[in-house]
Amino acid sequence: MSPAPRVLVTGGAGYVGAVLVPKLLAAGYRVRVLDLCWFGREVLADVAGHPAHELVVGDLRDPATVAAALAGCQAVIHLACISNDPSFELDPTLGKSINYDCFRPLLEASRTAGVQRFVYASSSSVYGIKEVDNVTEELPLEPLTDYSKYKALCEAILAEYASDEFCAVTVRPATVCGWSPRLRLDLTVNILTCHAWHKGQITVFGGEQRRPNIHIEDITDLYVDLLARPAAQVNGGVWNAGWENHRVREIAELVRDVIGPRIEIVTTPSDDHRSYHISSEKIRRDLGFVPRHSIKEAVSDLVAAFDAGQVPDALTAARYSNIKTMQALRLA
Repeated sequence: MSPAPRVLVTGGAGYVGAVLVPKLLAAGYRVRVLDLCWFGREVLADVAGHPAHELVVGDLRDPATVAAALAGCQAVIHLACISNDPSFELDPTLGKSINYDCFRPLLEASRTAGVQRFVYASSSSVYGIKEVDNVTEELPLEPLTDYSKYKALCEAILAEYASDEFCAVTVRPATVCGWSPRLRLDLTVNILTCHAWHKGQITVFGGEQRRPNIHIEDITDLYVDLLARPAAQVNGGVWNAGWENHRVREIAELVRDVIGPRIEIVTTPSDDHRSYHISSEKIRRDLGFVPRHSIKEAVSDLVAAFDAGQVPDALTAARYSNIKTMQALRLA
């Protein structure tokens, strides 16, 4: 019997990775994580003793580290990046070095190592601001920030590498929400839930901006699914992955629906007018993928974690915020 396929998950000790890695192990894959572990190794504590799990604490920008991490891998799920615009803008040089400069070398090293499938986590922010009601994959990419610009450039680079021997897949996720062992409380749904539970009040800046979201359980299920699909079905594919396109004020109301009417919603002006409504019809049509989890479920899961005392110092601890962690580590 041949051994189970080995998957390298870059950034596997991050917010999404900490949910994805246990699912890959449960699906029978051998999983190697490459991560600098800025948020600690304990985020993968539940699988630390799993015989099919390896953690490589190392830098994606170091060719020797990357080559060693790729040895014996048949697939890569590339999550590692400086995530979101504000974090990137803290130190654009650092952001570019991680999000863009090492991308082509990673692809070259992957192909050299015999990797057969490469799944790239891009972002729905690559579209910029669109006037149309539904943003589909056929629309031009007009990124507004360096973070989204380099995501788009990496997509173009990956497309160059797609071949019969190297299956290349791009996913453009909406903003992810919900509970993770490496919890982020700097994302729209999560931060509104945190403030509602701890303060009894939600402050909404603007409120009319649309924000597409996807539950962390759904996006991680999708990554597992993309590894199992026949290569001919997904090679060269680019898909949006979102659900529930709501205005920010509507998200605040959903949070209040879950926690209770005592929650006060305060609206203040904002100069952040980014608003978009992505369509996920193509991935439903092509792959039959339909998210199964709602924003309300994400809120309920977070509330349960708060109730259980699983999120100490939620309003102040740096580890729940990418920016604060980067500042605490003096990375920017």
